[in-house]
Amino acid sequence: MNEMSEKIRIALIKRNMTLTQLAEKLEVSQPNLSKKLKRNNFHEEELRKIAKLLDMKFEAHFVMEDGTKI
Repeated sequence: MNEMSEKIRIALIKRNMTLTQLAEKLEVSQPNLSKKLKRNNFHEEELRKIAKLLDMKFEAHFVMEDGTKI
C-alpha cells in the first residue's frame, strides 16, 4: 500500500468521514476529488491540508540508511 490515495481512503474510514464530506471541507467538487484519488495526484500542500482536516499529522521526508530523516 504505497499509494497516497489508499492512505487517504483509510484515513477517511478511521475518521468516519465520506469522500463527499472531505471534498466539501476542501472546497472542491466530489467528482474532482475522486479523479485526483484515481490518478493518485496530490501536491504535498494538499496532503497537509487533508491531514489537518482529518485531525492527523502528515510527514514527508527522506530517510537515509542510518535512519536519519531529511
